[in-house]
Amino acid sequence: MTTPPIDPIALFLADRERARAAGEGWDATAAALATVSATGFPSTRFVLVKEAAADGFRFYTNRHSRKAKEIEVVPHVALAFLWQTIDVQFRIEGDVVLLDDASSDAYFASRPRISQLGAWASDQSQPLSSRDVLLGRLATLEKQYPEGTPVPRPPHWGGYLLAPVRIEHWQAAEYRLHQRTLYERDGAGWRAALVNP
Repeated sequence: MTTPPIDPIALFLADRERARAAGEGWDATAAALATVSATGFPSTRFVLVKEAAADGFRFYTNRHSRKAKEIEVVPHVALAFLWQTIDVQFRIEGDVVLLDDASSDAYFASRPRISQLGAWASDQSQPLSSRDVLLGRLATLEKQYPEGTPVPRPPHWGGYLLAPVRIEHWQAAEYRLHQRTLYERDGAGWRAALVNP
C-alpha cells in the first residue's frame, strides 16, 4: 500500500475482517484503552470494541469503574489494536461521549446471560474482600433472574462513543521500514500523510 486510502474507518473495518479471516489468535475486537486521571496519571486496560462505524468506536463498561471516572474528568482517550496475523496496528485518539440509553439497552440485551448477571454482580474497580463474595452475589442474581427471565441493564452500566480525531494505520514491512499512515480529522473528512517508521 503506497497511496493511503481516504477513509481510515473503512480501512479499519477491512483490516479487522482480514485479521479474523486469517485466524487472529485472540478476539479481533480487543483493544488497549488509555485514559488519564485528573492529575495526568495514565492508565491502560483492554476492552472489547464491538462496534465501529463512520461516527466512531463504541465500547461498554461499568460507569463506576476507574476508566469511566477518568473519562468523566478527562474525556480524551486512545485505543490501540494489534492484529499480529496480518502485521497491522491501529492507534486511535479522540474524545468520548456517553451513548444514549437505547443504544446501551440494545447492546446489553445482546450479551450472554452470564455477562449480563456479571454486570450486576461486579462493583468494578472497587475493593473485594474475597472472590467468594463476588460468586455469592452472582448466585443470588441467578436465582433472582432464572433462565428465560430478561435481565435488565444496570443503571450504572452503559456505552461510550470515541469520536476519533487521529487514526494511525501501521503495516509491518521488511527491515522495520514499516508503512505508517496518519489520518487527521479535517472537517467531515480526513487528511492522510505518511509518517516515518
